[in-house]
Amino acid sequence: MSKALEGVKILDMTHVQSGPTCTQLLAWFGADVIKVERPGVGDATRGQLQDIPNVDSLYFTMLNSNKRSLTLNTKSDEGKAIFTKLIEHCDVMVENFAPGALDRMGFNWERIQEINPRMIYASVKGFGPGPYEGCKVYENVAQCTGGAASTTGEIDSVPLVTGAQIGDSGTGLHLALGIVTALFHRSHSGKGQRVTCAMQDGVLNLCRVKLRDQQRLEHGPLTEYPQYPNGTFGEATPRAGNASGGGQPGWIVKCKGWETDPDAYIYVITQAAAFDGLAKAIGHEDWLEDPDWNTPKARLPRLEEMFDEIEKWTKTKSKFEVMDILNPLNVPCGPILSMKELAEEPSLRETGTIVEVDHPERGKYLTVGNPVKLSDSPADVDRSPLLGEHTDEILKEIGLSVAEIESSKSAGAV
Repeated sequence: MSKALEGVKILDMTHVQSGPTCTQLLAWFGADVIKVERPGVGDATRGQLQDIPNVDSLYFTMLNSNKRSLTLNTKSDEGKAIFTKLIEHCDVMVENFAPGALDRMGFNWERIQEINPRMIYASVKGFGPGPYEGCKVYENVAQCTGGAASTTGEIDSVPLVTGAQIGDSGTGLHLALGIVTALFHRSHSGKGQRVTCAMQDGVLNLCRVKLRDQQRLEHGPLTEYPQYPNGTFGEATPRAGNASGGGQPGWIVKCKGWETDPDAYIYVITQAAAFDGLAKAIGHEDWLEDPDWNTPKARLPRLEEMFDEIEKWTKTKSKFEVMDILNPLNVPCGPILSMKELAEEPSLRETGTIVEVDHPERGKYLTVGNPVKLSDSPADVDRSPLLGEHTDEILKEIGLSVAEIESSKSAGAV
């Protein structure tokens, strides 16, 4: 079976996380991703958060699977000449430099179109046009400016960022969709185009339900939020702890062993359609005949009491025992799974969601696999490249002779 993006060549000028997330996804789908790195230095993440001395960090290896590495000094004349050949050779260029970095190198969008009119030029930026356009952005900055932090956290407490990388990796996923969309458009237009995705925009897109609630708030209190009916609402969508954020109330409750196990919890959603079974399971069949409890509207002012009663029951069972009881009753619930539990989960290995990879310097390590499964296009996960591992073969592919390659090395261009 062929890979979905086989034959597509990606000029990967990205670094750290947002851009590499995008290009790794394209590489998993079969694109030939040429990662351009500074000679002798490489992507900064190769040396960040190292757990083993003098080898590529997991930060790097888990974001750069299936790629080839080419070292190139794009500031030198020889390096710029090679970079021009790479633009001619590739279908897509992806970068997440600070605003204007490629322009200063002499490769603005107009110049790139002159070199290769079919080139798709994709960029991750912190912000779109506006007052913050030139500002530097990191993951948590994106979460704070995109609406995630203001709506995450305990009630009446400080804003919190989430552990999920919705700013960096989330924006990389958005950009990958933009790239394949532009590739499809090029298949009938014959022309490349500019693709941009701002991290603020990407985070806000993932926070759309909170923008929904901002507009609902103008017409009255948000009745599914814990602040209703006894708390107060301000002018903006509030933080709501572990409330579900939808029309079906949910909360995280303790399970057996919570005193010593920081992850002995489960999320339970009291979906109306499954409430009868839930009430019977926790020993509250009496709720079903009580007008204070037997309708969703009646339960809204009593959500705290309801989850306290649910928790009394869940504290007598492990999170997996709770799952075994509630799942057959169609009660939506999910255990709080630690990273250790996920890493050891056999089903995730079988589906390729977690993959063990062998690296020539650091040995075997776990990495994430492609979360998107295609029935006829496999997405195998290969190790990340060593710095400059494929420099010679890539330079030969774009037309350099052995003598020209040696000359480029002598000049410090590669």
